Amino acid sequence: MKTIITNGVVVNAGGEFRADVLVEDAHIVAIGHDLNAEGASVIDARGAYVLPGCVDVHTHLDMPFGGTTSADDFFTGTKAAAVGGTTAIVDFAIQSKGESLGAALAAWKEKAAGKAVIDYGFHVAVTDLTDETLAEFSELVAEGVTSFKLFMAYKGALMVDDGTLFQALKKAKEVGALISVHAENGDVIDVLVKEHLAAGLTEPKYHATTRPAGVEGEATGRAIFLAEQAGAPIYIVHLTCKEALDKVRAARDRGLPVYAETCPQYLALSVDNYDEPDFEGAKYVCSPPLRDKSNWEELWAGLITGDLQVIATDHCPFNFSGQKEMGRGDFSKIPNGTPGLEHRLLVLHTLGVHGGRIGMSKLVDLLCAAPARFFGMYPRKGVIAPGSDADLVIFDPTPDSVISAATQTQNLDYTPYEGMAVKGAVRTVMQRGQLVVDAGAFVGTSGAGEYLKRTPFVGV
Repeated sequence: MKTIITNGVVVNAGGEFRADVLVEDAHIVAIGHDLNAEGASVIDARGAYVLPGCVDVHTHLDMPFGGTTSADDFFTGTKAAAVGGTTAIVDFAIQSKGESLGAALAAWKEKAAGKAVIDYGFHVAVTDLTDETLAEFSELVAEGVTSFKLFMAYKGALMVDDGTLFQALKKAKEVGALISVHAENGDVIDVLVKEHLAAGLTEPKYHATTRPAGVEGEATGRAIFLAEQAGAPIYIVHLTCKEALDKVRAARDRGLPVYAETCPQYLALSVDNYDEPDFEGAKYVCSPPLRDKSNWEELWAGLITGDLQVIATDHCPFNFSGQKEMGRGDFSKIPNGTPGLEHRLLVLHTLGVHGGRIGMSKLVDLLCAAPARFFGMYPRKGVIAPGSDADLVIFDPTPDSVISAATQTQNLDYTPYEGMAVKGAVRTVMQRGQLVVDAGAFVGTSGAGEYLKRTPFVGV
């Protein structure tokens, strides 16, 4: 099966140029002009960009948390991702206490199989490190799991101590894996939460005051210290603030292999959202929390200079009704998480490119190429090149629209971006040569996504 995409502007991380793209079966076979497209179906990308499919390396689909489960499963979540121009995700298989890492991976593979409409891989989140589970690192790398996550927060549930993180960093370096870290000081947060509740401070806004920027900055610096002692690279997830970015920047200035991502919510929303009346502030409860607006330009500066390399979503959706409302009267019981899979490209194109901060090539680097490079998918994913998977997005930069829960695909009763005016629209999405979005509408198939066996981390 052949398809040719004509009249578009091809955008890679290295630049943009006008060219046609020829697809045969699941792969890109040629890029250029006057291509031999005999027998090919034609897609006209006139007036639009042709982008690599976006890659989101931080999602939480069908994830148990705080007595409930995230609202998007691997069908609804990946469907929303596709509609938003994302063609590959890396989700988190979370180890339970006493469980092997292999069992955690198998459980999450079962959640995805037959449901995912786009390709998917897994990080394994390590919560119970023993000699046996440490020995599993090399086995999982052989299965294409080349990244592991550890939490420095959520005391009594997911949090690990420094010794555990240090051991994991050393082992990951040995087997060719990358450790990612949720960097907040869980011990300090635990004390602050108890103090707030004892004082009767129970509203959603106190989620932010119990997780101040300093606890993220301290934990980020400590994680970097442990990685340096282990001689290992480290990747900081969902970085939100100057206090943490300063630690990353200082480490990188010393030549250390320290990398970090941020998320759309930390560039578009702020701590002010927690003050919305009638418990509406609960919609924005995520960890780390939203910050003061002064951090927006700090994060953009980090993205522009390359001290922040990736924008992922941390898509972890919980409905307001029946889920976020579990925390009425006690902010610590609000399920932590916000949605973002469907709207990441639109929000970042609007704020970044239309807002004059970055160009299209930088946007592609942040949403496509860099995440694919860090997590063992490049050049299969993240680039438009001969031999790469035909994961392609035709993106029109001109339409105006407004984000609304009423029109979203995500399986959720709200969106944190309600009423946000955005610029651009996803016209067409191809996943390995097959149409999954046509004229903005989903036309994909449940179960069409394939498990991504990722390659070891070798640096970027």
